[in-house]
Amino acid sequence: QVQLVESGGGLVQSGGSLLLSCTASGFAFDRSTIGWFRQAPGKEREGIACISWLDDSTKYKESVKGRFTISRDNAKNAVYLQMNNLTPDDTAVYYCAAGEGLGLTLKSYQYEFWGQGTQVTVSS
Repeated sequence: QVQLVESGGGLVQSGGSLLLSCTASGFAFDRSTIGWFRQAPGKEREGIACISWLDDSTKYKESVKGRFTISRDNAKNAVYLQMNNLTPDDTAVYYCAAGEGLGLTLKSYQYEFWGQGTQVTVSS
């Protein structure tokens, strides 16, 4: 059974930091690209970061570059998203997703497995 479980969300003040974690099971994690997505109320889901299974290369949405860092630990079947200098615009439900054999992409439709999400709220 495929599972992706996000954790680490919460309420933080503007300028603060959060570390999101995503733990996975039930599929070939070490051969999967993992992406982080978010969806704010009334907005479409958007891809913000992903990390390749091939060489740990990464890709970011422009608005989070320099503030967010994605990393993975294949021994723990885990992916992390370190978020710094958060602003109210970062408020959303954050999801991790996996695509076996997938290249680097922030397109949500290309990912086959999804977690349930974790809420991140940034107060001004």
